[in-house]
Amino acid sequence: MAKKKANQKEDLKDMQIDSLKGRIAEDQLRLKKMQFAHAMTPLENPMMIRGLRRSVAKLHTELSSRK
Repeated sequence: MAKKKANQKEDLKDMQIDSLKGRIAEDQLRLKKMQFAHAMTPLENPMMIRGLRRSVAKLHTELSSRK
């Protein structure tokens, strides 16, 4: 699991700023859709919302560290 996290960090470091912004937009849209779906009928695994929210936060952190 530690290697998986290290690979994700390296992948974020290798991404261009434009692709980071695009991925943030995509993930935020997925998050909103998931939250809406969860409000209507409970998701089978609501922890996916937390993971996606954290993923968006990591992307925002990487983007702000480059500025």
